[in-house]
Amino acid sequence: MRQYANRKNVQKKEYYSDRFRISPSLERLSPEGDEVFAQDFIKLSSKFQINDAHIEAGQMVIWIEPKDNVKVLKFLKNSLFYNNLSEMSAVDFLSERGEFEIFYQMLSMKKRRRVRVKFSIKEQEEIKSAVEVYKSADWAEREMYDMFGIVISGHPYMKRILMPDDWSGYPLRKTYPLHGDEAAQWYEIDQLFGKEYRDIIGPEIRDSALIEKENTRGYARMGHEVDFGEPYSDAPSKIGEYQEENGVFLVKKIKKSKSVTLKKRH
Repeated sequence: MRQYANRKNVQKKEYYSDRFRISPSLERLSPEGDEVFAQDFIKLSSKFQINDAHIEAGQMVIWIEPKDNVKVLKFLKNSLFYNNLSEMSAVDFLSERGEFEIFYQMLSMKKRRRVRVKFSIKEQEEIKSAVEVYKSADWAEREMYDMFGIVISGHPYMKRILMPDDWSGYPLRKTYPLHGDEAAQWYEIDQLFGKEYRDIIGPEIRDSALIEKENTRGYARMGHEVDFGEPYSDAPSKIGEYQEENGVFLVKKIKKSKSVTLKKRH
């Protein structure tokens, strides 16, 4: 398959957005404000270089050096009782600062506390595998390789886990088109039937928000309702009530004559 060209941040464009939404900002507090986190931070900083630390959304976030990732995780598990690696992944900041941001989400069931370990690496920089410390890192590291192209050294089976082996590109990078490109549209057709069937079957529809008016099984349209699975008709609907014959307990029947289509949100 052909290689993707550098599209910079093509995912910055919002295809479907809520113009009323305001993203909240979270307050960052000092680790000293929590007795447990304060002790954990003192012990961590005495052994490793901690570039930043704060409490955000009830959990402590620490920034470390990439070379110390496995050592820090071992210390968190064996000395500070963070015995659960619940999540790990990466965030693409290549277009902004030429780096990936790696994070590990830690949980201590004994302390009832969460710690997030973070660091940044360059695009071609490798990181050490955490599988020897947490078995849960196995598939998470493979997914990080598959989705971002980040290579984890020392992993027992560094292979794609979601995408086919011959797939070109990394779907969670911001340079990867949200709907794929023309090569992605034909991939399954080519693999299952062969390229000679392209004209017969047509390209794969990759727009998850597409609604076809003829589809009367998956969607209903105000003013043009038909019975489930019946052929679509452009004629106005004759349905008068939006509920089955026997109704729903404690739910009042909705009549078409009293329905109102809002032009904007109240």
